[in-house]
Amino acid sequence: MKTRALIDGASYDTKPSPAISKAFDAAWAEIAWIFGKDELAIQTAREQLMRAVLSIVGDDSWNVDSLKRAALERMASDYRRMIRH
Repeated sequence: MKTRALIDGASYDTKPSPAISKAFDAAWAEIAWIFGKDELAIQTAREQLMRAVLSIVGDDSWNVDSLKRAALERMASDYRRMIRH
């Protein structure tokens, strides 16, 4: 799956925390219903969400709930910016 490859391919100073995967899974569980059964929409949204998670990961951001919340906010912000253009 492409989203897991993004985690594996990301570079960190230390070994990636399981918090990244857990935050992604928790965030996806909250928004998956929006994309219905459209496989392309699902894959695109999952990739966007994973990029959002990875974009906010830092040395002090290994809390699952904080990562989840920040990733959902980033994804929503990116979407709003995209539809304005």
